[in-house]
Amino acid sequence: QVQLVESGGGLVQAGGSLRLSCAASGRMFSPNTMGWYRQAPGKQREMVATVGSGDSTNFADSVKGRFTISRDNAKNTVDLQMNSLKPEDTAVYYCNIRSPHWAPFNYWGQGTQVTVSS
Repeated sequence: QVQLVESGGGLVQAGGSLRLSCAASGRMFSPNTMGWYRQAPGKQREMVATVGSGDSTNFADSVKGRFTISRDNAKNTVDLQMNSLKPEDTAVYYCNIRSPHWAPFNYWGQGTQVTVSS
């Protein structure tokens, strides 16, 4: 079992920045991909950014150039730096860790609220 603990959400004005952090603990499976997803009210959960064990990254088109993602493999942490935030970035953000080779290794954090005011 793996536990994911997120921190760093909050309220920010449009154009501002926030940094989300996530720490994973428990029995790890490597290689793995860590990432952030978000879900706005009335919408489906969507991928925001992911980073693999080899530091390969993937970003949603809507956040490219504004968000960066980084991970520390030794600490099993992943951070999401969000700059130039827009009201449409408002959502609950969820941390995720999964294995590309073993489907049962797929865990979610409890979510952290990000609200961007206009």
